[in-house]
Amino acid sequence: MSSQKRIVIKVGTSTLTNDNGNPNPEYIRTLAADVQELTTQGLSPILVSSGAIAAGMQALKLHGRPRTIPQKQAAAAVGQGLLMHLYSTAFESLGLTVAQMLLTKDDLIDRKRYINASNTLNALLKLNAIPIINENDTIAVNEIRVGDNDTLAAMVAGLADASALVILSDVDGLYTENPLENPDAELIRVVKRIDRRIEALAGEAGTTRGTGGMRTKINAAKICARSAVTMYIANGKQSRVIQRSLAGEIGSKFLPSTAVQLKSKKRWIAFGSASSGTVTINPGATRQIIYGGKSLLPAGIIDVTGAFAMGDMVLVNDEAGTPVARGIVNYSAESLRLIMGKQSTAIEETLGIAGPDEAVHRDNLVLTGQVLEARS
Repeated sequence: MSSQKRIVIKVGTSTLTNDNGNPNPEYIRTLAADVQELTTQGLSPILVSSGAIAAGMQALKLHGRPRTIPQKQAAAAVGQGLLMHLYSTAFESLGLTVAQMLLTKDDLIDRKRYINASNTLNALLKLNAIPIINENDTIAVNEIRVGDNDTLAAMVAGLADASALVILSDVDGLYTENPLENPDAELIRVVKRIDRRIEALAGEAGTTRGTGGMRTKINAAKICARSAVTMYIANGKQSRVIQRSLAGEIGSKFLPSTAVQLKSKKRWIAFGSASSGTVTINPGATRQIIYGGKSLLPAGIIDVTGAFAMGDMVLVNDEAGTPVARGIVNYSAESLRLIMGKQSTAIEETLGIAGPDEAVHRDNLVLTGQVLEARS
């Protein structure tokens, strides 16, 4: 199945629910019809849906969004089933089967779990099921949460190797100013590059029912830009919003980066993996990595922090502490401390065993977005 046919659609809580916070069955039926239309066009849609906690709040008669983690988890445990029932009913009436996938950050940062999740997603799409994905809020705590479904949707787009992500929001797109404060604010139809000016336009969450806002959408767009994914933001309450967004008729469109587009493994290195330690490098190594596309050799390392093992993810900083890259390290922290600053020819003599010449091979090294922006 061509990845170019895969479209991720993210629907936010404020879009999915009524003013009273209940999931809106009529809207879900309309959304299902739009998704079904995509399948008739030969596309493979994937839905990332918020709304479980909001649905559970109403069923449990909670007044206001839960403040404690156990209350949020309880609301999610009740609401997720209610939400999936609504989706299942709406899609089955159109002859489509839905499948629930609940993910946590661990599913995205652990390489084996990441691959397993990808395999499951691929199998569902080949069987023509509609995956409906949400964060597993029933067990997630701060340490293992992705945090918001905009970021989760961008990660899923990478996981699925999709070509596009459509975020259905309660706003029409990205504006030059806050349209609630300035009626003359203009909708930005196409964003070619996310720079500081674009980031400065992002605000905070606009409702009490959701956890996202324009800031999380811009962060999602940054992930998409480096993952060869075109991202769209549009008002989810508009008719045929998905099709019209993809056609460029409504909303804001964020183009993929033309400079660096990451393949699956490097996508995981850049966005889906947790850092286990930090390696600080000298100016010469910094230049070679940023401008020369070279591997990191032990000779360029001046400091090692953390307790990581061979094969773990590390953050690579320059002397000023600025993150330069992320990569999969070939040596443990203990071994790197012994060979740092030395030529690769001295590795066997120092460690008593032969090893790779590179501390981090360039195939396992990804530059940070901050560095890429500065370089361009």
